[in-house]
Amino acid sequence: MMLSPLSPLRAQTASPEIALYMEPATPERGGGLVRFRLDIAYDGTDFAGWARQPEQRTVEGVLVDGMSTVLRTPVTLTVAGRTDAGVHADGQVAHVDLPTTALTEQPERLVRRLGRFLPPDVRVRSMREVPVEFDARFSALRRHYGYRLSTAPHGADPLRARDTVSWSHELDLQRMQDASTILLGEHDFAAFCRRREGASTVRGLQRLEWSVAPGGIVTVEVSADAFCHSMVRSLVGALIMVGEGRRDPSWISELLGMSARANAVIVAPAHGLTLLTVDYPAEHEFAVRAQATRTVRGPVAWPHAPRTDRSVSASDGPE
Repeated sequence: MMLSPLSPLRAQTASPEIALYMEPATPERGGGLVRFRLDIAYDGTDFAGWARQPEQRTVEGVLVDGMSTVLRTPVTLTVAGRTDAGVHADGQVAHVDLPTTALTEQPERLVRRLGRFLPPDVRVRSMREVPVEFDARFSALRRHYGYRLSTAPHGADPLRARDTVSWSHELDLQRMQDASTILLGEHDFAAFCRRREGASTVRGLQRLEWSVAPGGIVTVEVSADAFCHSMVRSLVGALIMVGEGRRDPSWISELLGMSARANAVIVAPAHGLTLLTVDYPAEHEFAVRAQATRTVRGPVAWPHAPRTDRSVSASDGPE
């Protein structure tokens, strides 16, 4: 297995002891760590979200326990998006640093072993070595979510009931799409987020597009550089209210002018939401992107005014 060298920056700034531990092993020196990217999928129905919690079944908990057992070494995962209870993922990404002493076989064989060991509602689809500058959370360019509804009289079909919300009311997709356009761009989405102390609610929404398929299946795809807590489901809930005629599209503009969460916004059910994929830059841009992400945007003067930046840890969820 080819091992990546330690990045020059980390080699210069780390102490000799830490640098030796961080540096992937070579035939001439033992020890060290190797970073791997994991591509993960799961059915979130029976999980209490991604993040490990005491006495709760979580995706992180199941994966960490399973990988630690298979690899016979403690494992810590860093994830692209910390999904909430009931939310699914088809393209979740995490990274893990493993000691070379635990790497007794190729990653493809480890994926097969994990497939036999893990429960059927979570899978590590692939595992590959990446440069140490890769950070599953902070190197991400954007995250793509999908939300799925059924407006059919019979509700969601049985084979898709775990990822499709039954919605008995008619929806005007044109009104919803018109309102969605207002949300595109960089805004303070405080009205749609569960506030976290010290965390920015400014986000750059790049896509919010509705479509309808035969059988009354309504889907929306939402893309942004990052999402704050409950943002996607709140966006969907607000737009459903517009689609039902309970609110005018102009209400969305009013929400963007708010500096705190709006109690009038409903949060759509969790099981309709799926993390579809996460985008990353080219390898040589991993470190630059991670540093840029850690410098989070400050308040936006609504609707269009210059802003000043402030350094706050970025938030990518949970959703």
